[in-house]
Amino acid sequence: MKGLIIAIDGPVGSGKSTLARRVAALLGYVYIDTGAMYRSVALKAQRGGVPLDSADALATLASETRIDLLQMDGAWDGTQQVLLDGEDVTALIRAPEVAQAASKVALEPGVRKVLVAEQRRAGERGGVVMEGRDIGSVVFPDAQLKIFLTASPEVRAGRRWREHQQKGDAIDLARTLEEIIERDRRDRERATSPLVKAKDAVVVDSTAMEPEEVARLVVMLAKQQVSESAP
Repeated sequence: MKGLIIAIDGPVGSGKSTLARRVAALLGYVYIDTGAMYRSVALKAQRGGVPLDSADALATLASETRIDLLQMDGAWDGTQQVLLDGEDVTALIRAPEVAQAASKVALEPGVRKVLVAEQRRAGERGGVVMEGRDIGSVVFPDAQLKIFLTASPEVRAGRRWREHQQKGDAIDLARTLEEIIERDRRDRERATSPLVKAKDAVVVDSTAMEPEEVARLVVMLAKQQVSESAP
């Protein structure tokens, strides 16, 4: 049996990227960071002065953009290098302003159409862990294992705040919580591919769980799925 397609969805700050990278490393799968793709388009739009409310311009920009996600050899957590039109933007796309811009770019159906097609091509052979907000519901509705990862807004804000503190970014915790809540609203209410839990997704609440504990749980579920699917 070929490797599974593991879809991990959930709200911002729930730990999707950390989980997906670690699960991919533990299973020997390929990790596909869909959020990095939207962030890359957002960064290019900011650099080029493309208005974030211009649907046609953003869709054209996305179609003319090349994004490469490269596995970094020896990384225990599956960390990737992100290339935007050949430039390494791995660190640049993690800036708070790029994250906020990405949430607006992701609202545009034209952009999503382009990037979803790329995501499907990248994962169609299986043996992948893909995370985002519509992977199990839209990109891969037939994924063999779907995880909906969540945590309280306060815990998610704290994680995001600590992440930026460690990088030396001066951001306010209260403001971070406000942004988390606003991002949740946008993701739930967007017309195209809103954040929803797929009916057959396993809900994992990481509020009181350590990252490695969550990863081991998902790996157990994946192995169970493989075992049940074996002839």
